[in-house]
Amino acid sequence: MLLENTYAIVHKDTLPFDGNTFEFEGLLHEDAGVSFIWVDMTPGSGIRLHRHPYQEIFIIQEGTATFTVGSSIVIAHGGEIIIVPAETPHRFINTGECLLRQVDIHVSREIITEWLE
Repeated sequence: MLLENTYAIVHKDTLPFDGNTFEFEGLLHEDAGVSFIWVDMTPGSGIRLHRHPYQEIFIIQEGTATFTVGSSIVIAHGGEIIIVPAETPHRFINTGECLLRQVDIHVSREIITEWLE
């Protein structure tokens, strides 16, 4: 919602939700220049292999995730940031024992995903 033509407030609960993630797509919200996915993922859950035509930046807030980035396996913990280059296949799974909380920033006003599996 645009307020006084100066800023917008978007409530998390109004974003599309799939059970583990909320999606903020910039083009749907005042044409913001970025998009992001707000992740609250249970142990054992994950996202299958995919890629994007832009960088994706993962900010791990809490928990542990195992990422596949290209041919590398990366174990990430709360407080770490992973930057995945454009066109690089990647996936992750919550390999910890608690909720994985992270924000996945898509350097694009729209989320464009090519699923590879």
